[in-house]
Amino acid sequence: MMFSKTVEGDVVRVEIKGQLDSMTAPDLRPSFEALAQERPHKVVLDLSGLRLIDSSGVGAIVSLFKQVRAAGGAFEVVGVQGQPRSIFQVLRLDRVFNIV
Repeated sequence: MMFSKTVEGDVVRVEIKGQLDSMTAPDLRPSFEALAQERPHKVVLDLSGLRLIDSSGVGAIVSLFKQVRAAGGAFEVVGVQGQPRSIFQVLRLDRVFNIV
């Protein structure tokens, strides 16, 4: 799993590549928590390079979503495809997240 964060004005773009699963999600949670504490105006989560996600990965993303929204920020998911998109649809997260 590869994680990168870039700041463009008041928008934080987070890119995750590879697999987000029970082995990698725990490593990502501290970065997500630090990001949420920054209280960004908007977070764009780019999942175009994400090949696989499991319940641990979904939990990490949902946690970030809740923290950003609780702080009044916007949250958008872009580029989700393949298996991760299917998981989001089965869990109806495509109705919760703004997926572009």
